[in-house]
Formats: sequence, C-alpha cells, structure tokens
Amino acid sequence: MLSKWNNEFVTKYRFVSELTKKDFKTRYVGSFLGILWAFIQPMIQIIIFWFVFQVGFKSTPIDNFPFILWLISAMIPWFFISDSIQGATMSITDNNYLVKKVVFRVGLLPIVKIYSALWVHLFFIAVIFLMFSIYGYYPDVYNFQVIYYVFCISVLVLGISLITSSLIIFFKDMGQIVSTVLQFGFWLTPIFYSLDIIPQKYAFLLKLNPAFYLIQGYRDTFIYKSWFWEHPKLTLYFWFCTIVILVVGRTMFKKLRPHFADVL
Repeated sequence: MLSKWNNEFVTKYRFVSELTKKDFKTRYVGSFLGILWAFIQPMIQIIIFWFVFQVGFKSTPIDNFPFILWLISAMIPWFFISDSIQGATMSITDNNYLVKKVVFRVGLLPIVKIYSALWVHLFFIAVIFLMFSIYGYYPDVYNFQVIYYVFCISVLVLGISLITSSLIIFFKDMGQIVSTVLQFGFWLTPIFYSLDIIPQKYAFLLKLNPAFYLIQGYRDTFIYKSWFWEHPKLTLYFWFCTIVILVVGRTMFKKLRPHFADVL
C-alpha cells in the first residue's frame, strides 16, 4: 500500500514538474529575455518603491534596520502571494483544452501555477539572504523558519485559488475582482509602512488579513528574530482562516468540477 502511494506521489510530482516547465516556457514565449522577466519585473518594483520612499520621501531606518531590508522582507512574500493567486485563478481557463480530457486531473492546474511561483520565490529568498549579508546581517537559526512561512503561504493560496479558479469559469468577472482585491490587499497590508503608525483602533483590522501574519512572519524571521509560536493568537487565527478557506475551496471545486467542460 505504501509503495503504491509513493509511486502515485512520484508520478504526480513529475507531472506537475513537467507542466511547470511548460508554463514557464509558454508564459514568456517570443520575448527576448524570456523567463528572466519572471525575476526582472519584481526587482524593478522593489527598486521603484525603494527609490520613492527612501530617496524621495527620505524614509529613515525602521527599528534600526535599513529601509531596503525592511521593505524586501515584506514585498518578496507578497509577490509570492499575489503571483500565485493571479496565476492559479486563470489556470483552468488558460488550459481549457486539458479540462475537456476526461482522464486529466484538473485540480493539478492551480497547483502548477503555485509551484511555478514558488520557484521564483525561492530565488528571491536567496536575494533576501544576499542583501542582509551585504548589510552585515548573516544567516542564523531563526532563518530556518522561512520554510514554515513558505508552507503557510502555499496552503493559503491553494485554498483561495481553488475557489477563484472554479468560480471564474462561471463568473468571468472573477479575474478582475481578484486583481482589485489584491491591489487593496497590497495597500492594506503593512508592507512599506509600519503598523505602529496606524491608530490602535484600526490596527487590529489589518491583523484580520491573513497576509499580515505572513508578512510579519518574514520580518520576524529575518529582522525581529521571533518564532511563530511566540504569537499563539495570530498563529491560531491564521490557521483557522486558512483551513476554513481550504475546506471551502476543495468542496466548491469538487462540486463544480463536473460542469467545467460544459461551460468552457
């Protein structure tokens, strides 16, 4: 039984890996720089925000940390969240020819997009380590915690994408709604500003956003040197929301899956 399960897992992993490679190739087909755009675009956004807030608005170090380090430790996980959700939302409609194949497991398509975004994210985690080292902050035991937060993001975006990717087939405006919500989410998440500047009566509202836990978690990992279990209430709240979203997503996807081919 265990051997059969292992063989099935390996087969699925190889299949997802092959689809991920194909996704990378087709996404940037015809462009001169090709797959490099997956890394260039986020870097440009980071440079723009750094220039605007540190050079333009003369942002001072936050909690005695250089602003650029404080910024990238939040922007990079946000890129992973945003790219995963946007890509996974469109994963089924972009591959409708596969959906019509009875033997194809459609549920793997959102996972492929998340897996694709994960590889880009791993590169930028390396960038975080490099930037911190340049400023004299070298890796320590707290940095291993990033593995936990990568897992947290993956589970959260999987649940969300199961909902959005199934709904967009029947409700085409879902793509625009997701983009709009992500824009609001970016500005409502303390990525380039500190939560300390928000009045206390409003600060708790920002903490209701599951992305807050993830962004703060990366900063705890690289800047504040704090373990996730030191924030039990936030951790329990995050996992409660994430599990509910995942259960709702799987249930919705399973019920709507038989009708995908008829609508596409």
